[in-house]
Amino acid sequence: MKCSFCSQKIEKGTGKIFVRKDGKVFSFCSSKCEKNQLKLKRNPNKRKWSRKIEE
Repeated sequence: MKCSFCSQKIEKGTGKIFVRKDGKVFSFCSSKCEKNQLKLKRNPNKRKWSRKIEE
């Protein structure tokens, strides 16, 4: 599984999963990624430490 914010591989048994009311599922490798996406609403493409997400 990959982190929804930084696209880093998440080891089995670690990380967090967040499910929105509309059913969209987010996986996070750390609280840093979780906070940046959910609370601060940052774009991962503008962060130097995250990998570029290609859609």
